[in-house]
Amino acid sequence: MATRVLQRFGNGLNQAKNTAQSTGQTVVLSRGLSASTHRSREDSWFKSLFVRKVDPRKDAHSHLLTKNEESNLYKIQFHNVKPECLDAYNQLCEETLPSIHNDKYYPCELVGTWNTWYGEQDQAVHMWRYRGGYPALTEVMSKLRQNKEFMKYREERGKMLLSRRNQLLLEFSFWNEPIPRKGPNIYELRSYQLRPGTMIEWGNYWARAIGYRQHNSEAVGGFFSQIGNLYMVHHLWAYKDLEAREATRNAAWQHEGWDEVVYYTVPLIQHMDSRIMIPMKASPLQ
Repeated sequence: MATRVLQRFGNGLNQAKNTAQSTGQTVVLSRGLSASTHRSREDSWFKSLFVRKVDPRKDAHSHLLTKNEESNLYKIQFHNVKPECLDAYNQLCEETLPSIHNDKYYPCELVGTWNTWYGEQDQAVHMWRYRGGYPALTEVMSKLRQNKEFMKYREERGKMLLSRRNQLLLEFSFWNEPIPRKGPNIYELRSYQLRPGTMIEWGNYWARAIGYRQHNSEAVGGFFSQIGNLYMVHHLWAYKDLEAREATRNAAWQHEGWDEVVYYTVPLIQHMDSRIMIPMKASPLQ
């Protein structure tokens, strides 16, 4: 088809040249057509940098990316603590959070709880899993409002915080489900703000890429946001120490295909950051 189009264009150009030649306008017409074609190509190339074709879909992205046979919902909390209150805050969390985690009355589990070591300072990060999705979350929140000890914990916690925020997340189907692990480990939370409309593309590349990052059992969990900052991805990794982190990440580049994944996923990112975190004593992920 492309050949026929070019042939027709060529025939039309020859006819135009012959007509123009009879009136003494051959050079002007040829230059005009050449310049017009060149500008058109430049304009098309320039637009291709910014215009992205998005295939229409009839399924929500979350249905395509998650484990459909399960219905786990995750909540991640970021608490910025007053520096002088950090020790008291940690003690308060260690006294309260495990009791909720261990009580079968609440359909939720504490996945992990950490203090940031590198990244945002004087910050605590907590992650919860709700088996049963949004109904489980609603049930837990309703029951906790009736729990006097928890409400007292919230009151005391509020006095120690500068700010707090949270997100509701789903887990990628191709990542491991986070399970308790023995320590000591450090954890890295890598957070990516993607360009809107690129989540499926990200998932397609990382479904292959995760195979390159399983050799040292460093992959803990991969999540994407549903409520809070949208098009946000979180990857959680575990390492013995910073040296092991560097060695493990460098080793990934020795696997054929990893460089291609990086090459094609970097343009999908608007912003990214990394936190190195230390588990609290009550964290199931040590």
